[in-house]
Amino acid sequence: MEKQFDFLFKLLIIGDSGVGKTCIIFRFVENKFDPCFITTIGIDFKIRTVEIGGRRIKLQVWDTAGQERFQTITATCYRGAQGIMLVYDVTDEKSFKNIPKWIQKTQELSSPNVQKMLVANKCDLEKQRQITRERGELLAQDLDIRYAEISALSNLNVEDAFATLTQDVLNNYVCSTAEGWATLTVEDTAKQPCCAL
Repeated sequence: MEKQFDFLFKLLIIGDSGVGKTCIIFRFVENKFDPCFITTIGIDFKIRTVEIGGRRIKLQVWDTAGQERFQTITATCYRGAQGIMLVYDVTDEKSFKNIPKWIQKTQELSSPNVQKMLVANKCDLEKQRQITRERGELLAQDLDIRYAEISALSNLNVEDAFATLTQDVLNNYVCSTAEGWATLTVEDTAKQPCCAL
């Protein structure tokens, strides 16, 4: 039986309640937008397979509740995540100011080499915007992580953000494997390109 994918990666979407995490996931996985989603209770995940550099990558995209009362439930989601999107709403100052809290959670609960991306959602709401692109970019620079501005509503940059994060996860996996951090079968090793650090 032929393999249906070359790699399986777990991506985690975190951030305050109401920033659009569920809408982002539905836009990416099903190319749909529904403004009437109810707040996520606990955890959920969706699956999508993408192709990057000729490799089929199966992504488990985990949706987490942003409310404080669910934090103990969602803490287990961090284990095994290779990529994390930290999402804020450009029209909500508090969601932006809470990003350091979410970063601290990732440092406490996830692998030290997890790939991270700061994601500014709802950039279609330009008139209600409270967080400028420059502030977002500066925070991402301070955190030494990637930055993306997206809109789940208009489907602006959603694919690109996931493709970039997935590529970073793949590159990190290949490089960590070359350094002996992970184990691959002989068949998989033959397919891996060289990487320089």
